[in-house]
Amino acid sequence: MRVNGTVIRGRCSWATREPSITYHDAEWGVPQNADAALFELLTLEGAQAGLSWETILKKRAGYRTAFAGFDPRAVAGFDDARIDALVANPQIVRHRGKIASTVSNAIAFLAVREQWGSFAAYLWNFVDGVPIVTRRPEGEPLPSRTALSDTISADLRTRGFRFVGSTIVYAFLQASGIVDDHRPTCFRADRGSAAPLP
Repeated sequence: MRVNGTVIRGRCSWATREPSITYHDAEWGVPQNADAALFELLTLEGAQAGLSWETILKKRAGYRTAFAGFDPRAVAGFDDARIDALVANPQIVRHRGKIASTVSNAIAFLAVREQWGSFAAYLWNFVDGVPIVTRRPEGEPLPSRTALSDTISADLRTRGFRFVGSTIVYAFLQASGIVDDHRPTCFRADRGSAAPLP
């Protein structure tokens, strides 16, 4: 938008109220290389399946408490009694399958980390360490999946991950900055993208 000859930029159209605004402004599309943060984002994206992202963001603090600050080693040790307790926890989405998958995903996550040195190294390998930056015009819809998300989804599944369909993985790639999908009219579009630190 242009006001008195000055270009005024807004946000991506999905970030219209809190907590989505703060999340968009501070996190979405920012390259992430911390394993705990990647495990958190992967878990939250899986939890979102069938729900709104705003619902998940509102429960984020509850998730951090319930899942030991997203320490995959701690979560991998959760037993059936702990899962039963989480199913009764109103601070998270009480879906047994999603909760149990977080535990099994933690085990798979640790296996990837053992092989690659870090989950971040595994993930960023798919893009040679360089974020994919798109600047689709406002009227053009963002994809719900891509060839990249198809490839990563399939690979994660072979490694034992669950709730990692291609659509969930694409949202995860956007959240973790592997893909930067800010619109050209968004004030975040000019901040630039950089590969995460090694």
